[in-house]
Amino acid sequence: MTHAQTETGSRGSRRAPASRRAKPPRKRRRVGRWIALSLVLLVLAAGGAGYWLYSDLNGNIKGVDLDRAIGDDRPEKLPTSGQNLLVLGSDSRSGANASLGTGNVSGARSDTALVIHIPEGRSRAVAVSIPRDTLVTRPECTRKDGSTLPSAKRVMFNSVYSLAGPACVVKTVEQMSGVRMDHFLEIDFAGFKGLVDAIGGVTVTVDQDIHDKSSGLDLTAGTHELDGTQALQFVRTRHGIGDGSDLGRIGLQQQFLIALLSEIKKQDLLGSPTKAYRIADKLTASLTTDSGLASLTRLAEFGRSLNGIDPSTMETIMLPVRYDTQDPNRVVAAEPQAGRLWQALRKDHEIPESAKKSPATGGSASSS
Repeated sequence: MTHAQTETGSRGSRRAPASRRAKPPRKRRRVGRWIALSLVLLVLAAGGAGYWLYSDLNGNIKGVDLDRAIGDDRPEKLPTSGQNLLVLGSDSRSGANASLGTGNVSGARSDTALVIHIPEGRSRAVAVSIPRDTLVTRPECTRKDGSTLPSAKRVMFNSVYSLAGPACVVKTVEQMSGVRMDHFLEIDFAGFKGLVDAIGGVTVTVDQDIHDKSSGLDLTAGTHELDGTQALQFVRTRHGIGDGSDLGRIGLQQQFLIALLSEIKKQDLLGSPTKAYRIADKLTASLTTDSGLASLTRLAEFGRSLNGIDPSTMETIMLPVRYDTQDPNRVVAAEPQAGRLWQALRKDHEIPESAKKSPATGGSASSS
């Protein structure tokens, strides 16, 4: 997809007649567990291998020191043992991503953003999707070259990454939510494609034809096995479903993550160290984390801490948004719903149903 290089991003959400809008997905999609699964894969790949295999995979991971990059201008940590993890899917146009049909625009944007909240006790978790078309106030950040990027209001959320990198995205999310991110994890397009190809493809079922010239996806209603390239088209599709906005695409992304998890669980990775290593190699080569997770050992420790989470209790919620009054092609956080959602995460409380309802009709604030 092509993105304009402005602070407010490129083509945005477009409302369509009610008859064309997608029906709200079912509630409580169990998709957050793909993160824990990815961490487990790393352990499987390195556990029975020699030190050189561990060193090779460990060297793949790129780390960012959030405390150094952001400074002290951060929310307080939870007074409990709860954890918050920001997961980014980046659409970089450089390197191995250049041939993946991501458009001709230079730079990168955070194509997918999920705040994963793991309450105290770590027996359940919730994932909050932030629509990329959301207008936000970007805080002052430091660019990679050391220069200062001034604060700005009403900028596209997905433009923050391209202007100042992942640390600024973390800072933006913390400022808008008041929730401190304990960790962040990012995987780029090439890593996503490689992961799907490494496991031999993923099967999905769609209940309507999807034809999206922008992403290249062309599927008829029914069941399809997607390779890495098709999977990438699937999670990037927006014009071929619903109202053509990012809100509808979030439902496809959640559906695919469920299918991806199911496929990996069916495979005997313990009985196939070679495949386990191949998957972990593809994943770690395109993985960037905060410095607190930037090693296989630390990833393994964090993954083990999630072992008590029951997948049946996992829930994914879309940040409640409404269409912007000045630009109907954009959305803004809906209040008081968004405020109640973030407050529940800050206090490590259960999220009330009133915090899951989104006035914007192109998608659903809660899915399952």
